[in-house]
Amino acid sequence: MEYRRLGKTGRDVSVVGFGAWAIGADWGTVDDADSLRALHAAADAGVTLIDTADVYGDGRSERVIRRFLAERSGETFFVATKMGRRAPLDMAEYTPDAFRAWTDRSRDNLGMETLDLVQLHCLHPSIYYHPETFAALDELVAAGAIASYGVSVERVEEALKAIEFPGVATVQIIFNMFRQRPAERFLAEALRRDVGVLARVPLASGLLTGRMTAATRFEPNDHRLYNREGASFDRGETFAGVDYDTGLEVVEALRELVPEGATMAQLALRWILMHDGVTTTIPGAKTPEQARANAAASDLAPLPDATMARVRELYDARIKPLVHQRW
Repeated sequence: MEYRRLGKTGRDVSVVGFGAWAIGADWGTVDDADSLRALHAAADAGVTLIDTADVYGDGRSERVIRRFLAERSGETFFVATKMGRRAPLDMAEYTPDAFRAWTDRSRDNLGMETLDLVQLHCLHPSIYYHPETFAALDELVAAGAIASYGVSVERVEEALKAIEFPGVATVQIIFNMFRQRPAERFLAEALRRDVGVLARVPLASGLLTGRMTAATRFEPNDHRLYNREGASFDRGETFAGVDYDTGLEVVEALRELVPEGATMAQLALRWILMHDGVTTTIPGAKTPEQARANAAASDLAPLPDATMARVRELYDARIKPLVHQRW
């Protein structure tokens, strides 16, 4: 496993982390015992960064992670959580008292006196024009409730605006073979400002695992069924905003690029790590096998220039018109 410094947090973290949305909710049936085994398998493979949120299963994800941390006492992990989506997307809801209450709830859920990282969870974009929002986060740092703070965003413009605030240590943004716009400007600017970058939705909700087909069926409580058109939250969170059938077709074209002995998912994760400015990527895992396979992407050799060029060619021709200017 490779490790990189996560921007202004000053902490070194694994370049492949553990995305804990799936062990909370919205990805079909999940079993806490399986989730714990997946977390342990990731840790055994060298994963040190775990990303969660207070709304994943209404705290279920955080509480499972608390059990995991207790079972691995004596070891050091970096837990990133998020706050803000327990309230409507309304600036009036983002008060210092609300921030403190949400932070305290996550501290209780995770069993942590000081949270390693709290990220504003895709809140109303007006927050980036209200410095008092970030002053409230600075107060939480001063009080010892959180060590660092960052943001999770939907759009590149939000990311660029966020990192103008000196206290923003990290940005979490969708970046994968199907969402390449962050590489045009944002990643370089984040690197220049010493902002850590967590690449989320790295496998485009599973499309880039290469395991899905037109016949794949999703459970009613799986966002890959109910949110394809953005009915519940931003459409870009599901399949990275790409039409499902188009995504399947492009995945078939990508198969020829998979290195010998590797999987499509590992290719997709290694592609992300090829970009300067990316600190870590956070694929989800519900089983130990998935967790180990994700972590192994760190061990792949750098991708050839020809592979990188072919991915860009496919993106430009098939995917870019669908997503590039939307996010």
